[in-house]
Amino acid sequence: MNPNDFRRNAHTFVDWMADYYEGVEAYPVRSPVAPGDIAARLPTSPPLDAEPIDRIFADFKTHLLPGITHWQHPSFFAYFPANASPPSVLAEMLTASLGMLTASLGVQGMIWQTSPAATGLRVYCSEEAHSSVEKDVKIAGMGRRNLRKIPVDGRFAMRPDALEQAITQDLAHGATPACVVATLGTTGASGIDPLRPIGEICRRHGVWLHVDAAWAGSALILPEYRWLIDGIEDVDSFVFNPHKWLFTNFDCSAYFVRDADALTRTFAILPEYLKSREDADVTNYRDWGIPLGRRFRALKLWFVIRAYGLDGLRRRIAAHIDWAHTLARQIDEADGFELLVPPTLALLCFRFHPADVHEPAVLDRLNQQLLDRLNDSGALYLTHTRLNGAYAIRFCIGQTHTQQRHVDTAWQRIRETAAALPVPSQRQTPE
Repeated sequence: MNPNDFRRNAHTFVDWMADYYEGVEAYPVRSPVAPGDIAARLPTSPPLDAEPIDRIFADFKTHLLPGITHWQHPSFFAYFPANASPPSVLAEMLTASLGMLTASLGVQGMIWQTSPAATGLRVYCSEEAHSSVEKDVKIAGMGRRNLRKIPVDGRFAMRPDALEQAITQDLAHGATPACVVATLGTTGASGIDPLRPIGEICRRHGVWLHVDAAWAGSALILPEYRWLIDGIEDVDSFVFNPHKWLFTNFDCSAYFVRDADALTRTFAILPEYLKSREDADVTNYRDWGIPLGRRFRALKLWFVIRAYGLDGLRRRIAAHIDWAHTLARQIDEADGFELLVPPTLALLCFRFHPADVHEPAVLDRLNQQLLDRLNDSGALYLTHTRLNGAYAIRFCIGQTHTQQRHVDTAWQRIRETAAALPVPSQRQTPE
């Protein structure tokens, strides 16, 4: 969708929203549909080809709007209000237009620059797992001391033999293994934990297996990458974030669970004021997480899938992967550069490594200087990680509007910036 198409469709949507507020009293306050009515109006599979926005919007009005209970109706007196107003809608547009500031600039507000001893419950993840696992263990009240970080192999994937050993040791000391978190596409180096052997270990010991595929899960729309989930039959829960690599603005997570009752038994509380006559026939997502209220996040993913079509989404993700592999070959063949992690998908790690520099601390400092100069230029933005203790520069391809020329220009600037750095000779002593 080009800027002119975006402008035209945005005007149409805003006009409709204004008309909606003006005529909201004409709608029934509570949706009159029966359970299953909306699902029966929708196709059972996503479109292969892209569909125009006006057709998607027409279907929204025809198929989805009848299933909306109008919380903004002046005669809505139930529960507590979930109020909206024209100013707040405009603010939400800016928040999602932090998709023009989260869909144009793609802003993420993560950082400025971008133990009950009595239970003995244990959680396991790889040394490369996302920090959210550690935070989750703390939030759950288990305490960081009950998180076991399992060593990884040369591809930064969890070692099943080390997992088996850790579980066996914990059982011998009276602890209870509760959950293993496997990762598909670790944040630092895109490690792919092997699900089949991990799953067999979990089944053998009665341990819940959760898969964090936050970034890499989007690649599963490509048939050639379904090998990532070999062993999925032993997985209990699985999550990936369309807001990371499926062109859906923040926030949108897709969560799958094998035994929904196990999840809802954990969260369900049913006071009288939340009961309804349809409870037995519907899925109440209030029982699927901590918050009671939920935003209609699925709508934007539905728009994305229909607007691009599966083929369009697949072409973009496949192109990102192809560009990353091409860049990896260029780095590997370039003098003075070292590829530390070749890409499985669209993330690679490298460092500047002049032939006459061998001191680890000097190499680290040199690459930090390179990264700072690149980022300070404003022309591109990269981040770093540490792999086996070494400072590494991460290069992840996946932004919606990235083209091959942007990758080529970035690689050229990396080389030019590195060439301009003052490189200490081997005889020099690091500061």
